[in-house]
Amino acid sequence: MKPYKDLYVHRGNPRIRLSEDEYNIIYNYRQKTKPSEKRILIIGDLHCPFDLDEYHQHCVDTYNKWNCNKVIFIGDVIDNHYASYHETSSDGMGGADELEFAIKRLSKYYKSFPKADVTIGNHDRMIMRKAQTSSIPTKWIKAYKDVLETPKWRFRERVEYDGVQYIHGEAGTARTKSKADMQSTVQGHLHTQAYTEYSVGRNFKIFGMQVGCGINFSSYAMAYAKAGKKPAIGCGVVFGGHTAINCMMNL
Repeated sequence: MKPYKDLYVHRGNPRIRLSEDEYNIIYNYRQKTKPSEKRILIIGDLHCPFDLDEYHQHCVDTYNKWNCNKVIFIGDVIDNHYASYHETSSDGMGGADELEFAIKRLSKYYKSFPKADVTIGNHDRMIMRKAQTSSIPTKWIKAYKDVLETPKWRFRERVEYDGVQYIHGEAGTARTKSKADMQSTVQGHLHTQAYTEYSVGRNFKIFGMQVGCGINFSSYAMAYAKAGKKPAIGCGVVFGGHTAINCMMNL
């Protein structure tokens, strides 16, 4: 939230419906109540360039609404459809075109969230798997942040903050993973699920969160799932490691 004097002015009038005094009351309150605990926005699977146009703004709005101060992308930020081990569309983009388009689509997320953690998903590591299949030494492979032009993002297999683990989640649901590890767990990967479920015992309280995703279900890259459920379009917020909420888009 910017000071009133720094707002974009159109024809001499700020583009808001509050008076300067009203705006300053809200601004001063927000400044005084900046959270000391981590408020983490979790962005679901994007599969760029096959992400939903409106999803980016939904994530930005959620970040601002809940006064977040940290961002985690839960994995599969790109799709790499052209390199899939499964059948690909014969009418789809070639590798170079898809990658450049994915970088372009991802750039708006980088502009909005220049500092973020990214848990590496199965689609993200597709090229690394192809290299391993061909016995190409990893030294020949560029870092994710260099390829995707996101130099400040940290790509990691697993992230932990405030006792909560964040993983892409390729071995079951957040519900089962949290109980197996006895640790609150946030994950993506499963496009059709979005929920937060708490497990409470005499001496513990943990949760499992499936974040949802931001994919464009009508794109050719998602044709494999056309006969299945529609995706759960949404993101999530975790407050201080103790509370988690799903923030779904109204579609």
